[in-house]
Amino acid sequence: MAVSLLCLFPSFLCAMKRRTLLAQTGLGATALTAAATVKVAAQAPVSSPSQPAIRWRMATAFPKSLDIMFSTIESLCQQVSDMTGGKFVITPYPVGDIAPAAKVLDTVTEGTTECGCTISLYYTDRIPALGFTGGIPFGLNAQQQNAWLFYGGGLEATQKIYRTLGLINYPAGNIGGQMGGWFRREIETVDDLKGLKIRIAGLGGSLLKRLGAEVQILGPDEILPALVAEKIEAVEFLGPYDDEKLGLHKATRYYYSPSWWEPGASNELLINLNQWQTLPQDYQTILQLAATEAHHKLLARYTAANSAALERLLANGVQLKTFSPEFVQATYQAAVAMYEELASQDPQFREVYQPWKAFRSKIHKWNRVNEMGFATFAFNAGN
Repeated sequence: MAVSLLCLFPSFLCAMKRRTLLAQTGLGATALTAAATVKVAAQAPVSSPSQPAIRWRMATAFPKSLDIMFSTIESLCQQVSDMTGGKFVITPYPVGDIAPAAKVLDTVTEGTTECGCTISLYYTDRIPALGFTGGIPFGLNAQQQNAWLFYGGGLEATQKIYRTLGLINYPAGNIGGQMGGWFRREIETVDDLKGLKIRIAGLGGSLLKRLGAEVQILGPDEILPALVAEKIEAVEFLGPYDDEKLGLHKATRYYYSPSWWEPGASNELLINLNQWQTLPQDYQTILQLAATEAHHKLLARYTAANSAALERLLANGVQLKTFSPEFVQATYQAAVAMYEELASQDPQFREVYQPWKAFRSKIHKWNRVNEMGFATFAFNAGN
């Protein structure tokens, strides 16, 4: 079992130092990010003997077959148990056991479960502003998304929205760069979207509707059956590793990039606000630390796994395609028009969108200087 350097000392000293660390972290995002990689041995619990025993259930939007996703959620829950000496236990349930993917938020809001792990893209039809945490078309990449959430006011802005629903949210899994999806026929212009039956959630789905597509919102467990039954003819999901796990390559032919509709999507831990407020403060801090570690680990795991999965898919006959510059430019212009319209009509969306847009402009200027030139050269020279 991997442990931190602190745990090379006697267990009582390790526990004391961890208690000091947690006391110093508070609830700030800076401390959460810095402390997220601390590993805590189960034999040196942080919580005191007087703390209560608590048992929670967690509904999730993911099946166990997506092993990277689900095992990261299980690891989050295990961290909480280890760091409280087994006193705070959260049991995660795969999608469908408690609720379908699109109903996890409702399950937590209603108090059926104390918490859930999902992605906000399932709920943007109700509250479009929630799309900023799950990922929006032509939004932020993974690194930029983390910067916005933890240091750009993103977490505070979205927590304000979730509080109106009786929830509190924390990032719990950055998915990173994805793919543009699976299609049974080639896509060359935006006219090819008209009448296209596609599974896609979030504001990406709203945009494709505007462009004439017939959009369906399906959970991971529903996608392949819908493809096989020809109820849909295209799918936007995640990346090569999970797409391969779902078997999407068995029912479609063309695999497109890039994923302009979710360049840096993030999962969220949703907690019933009343349940959250009953937790001891050190349990709250421990849960935040575990979620933040899961957030960064998921990105690392997918980054490592997706390249090998893509090679396997291509070896099995999948045809890799790239959306044309004309197609991407047309969808970009449509996305900007949609955001401006939403901002003019929806005060909640506008309150998040305006500072988000300013943040995106600044970070794009910086990344243009510090990363774009090198990445362009390195990606071409490295092969």
